[in-house]
Amino acid sequence: TVKHAHPLDIGSMADNCSFRIAHNGTLERDLLIENLKDLGFSSPYGISDTELMGVSLHRLLKRGKSWIEAFEELNPYLNGSFSLVILTSGGELIGVRDERGFRPLCLGWHEETSSYVLASESCALEAIGANLIRDVEPGEVIIISKNGIKSEYFARQERHAHCPFEYTYFAHPSSKIEGITVYNARKNIGRILAEKYPIEGDIVVPVPDSARPAALGYSERTGIPFEEGLLKDRYKRKGSWRSFIEPEKRETVVSNIIAIKEAVDGKRVILIDDSIVRGTSSKIIVGDKLKNAKSVSLLLTFPPIIYPCYMGIDFPSQEELLAYRICGVSASIEEINRRVAEYIGASFVGYNDVDGLSRGVGLPKDQMCLACTLGDYSCLKYKPRFRKREEMKS
Repeated sequence: TVKHAHPLDIGSMADNCSFRIAHNGTLERDLLIENLKDLGFSSPYGISDTELMGVSLHRLLKRGKSWIEAFEELNPYLNGSFSLVILTSGGELIGVRDERGFRPLCLGWHEETSSYVLASESCALEAIGANLIRDVEPGEVIIISKNGIKSEYFARQERHAHCPFEYTYFAHPSSKIEGITVYNARKNIGRILAEKYPIEGDIVVPVPDSARPAALGYSERTGIPFEEGLLKDRYKRKGSWRSFIEPEKRETVVSNIIAIKEAVDGKRVILIDDSIVRGTSSKIIVGDKLKNAKSVSLLLTFPPIIYPCYMGIDFPSQEELLAYRICGVSASIEEINRRVAEYIGASFVGYNDVDGLSRGVGLPKDQMCLACTLGDYSCLKYKPRFRKREEMKS
């Protein structure tokens, strides 16, 4: 809602501890509410995780804590992911990233105005003519003031848990995260899929837009021609093109993808997509958009999504996940490939695996969060108590 649009105002105008906060990530509300109850605060229904964190920080600041002390004290109650940008009433600009580094955050420099800039992705820096300096490190607090820039850590973890979904889907292809260009990661994964699944086909077609670099990588490695067989109809569609973010709107989003019939009809299509979350989009594309293709083989840059994400990606309940619904949690990747292909009507489905994802992105497996595919939530303080989408999104 507009009420929850960021940045949020925390504190009053006359308050020298007030600030504005923008948050990328998801935190468990129950822990934050428990913490505030200890401080005598009663949480109203519908208050967001960001507001709860902001109120908690504000109360610590009013008690005389510094920013680093406030995050150190609050950290045990911050179960989940957060990359934050904060603007204080005193004119400080602050960037904070959780100690696992789930979501990206970077620091830049704008030469024209001699200003530091904080952003989720480096592509935002380029958009305003700023240059990337570096990523904000996991557990780091960067404070920028008229006196310069200061860096401290509120927590450190040897094992980081960068979200690989940023590299395969979420992030802009031009962005650089942890020193890795997203475009290169996606193209590398396409090459790895070509080695894993050397399928016979006439053309390689990406599902627009995030899968395009992977499709190029697959085409280059196999020699099978790349074709823009599917395009987003930008003359019709307005608003979000993210088909899995808004479950109630995903069919409308996919319906506005059009097939170039001259490119795909009668062809053996190797279709490249970033992932299957609920399966609705894939079923429409294979069964409707490409219905006149001779065959459709679907390859996916991300491994099977079997478990919910509690760290900021919008599939918070297991029951909505296609791979879990039709295969459970113990099926082999070969079995998942077969059963998902039957469900969506494809000639063949081939998921990437965790090793291929790690190689393609260029990050060790133990430095990525793989909870959604392996069910290992050890990167969290503990597994949250969410059960339904409505509860997660309240």
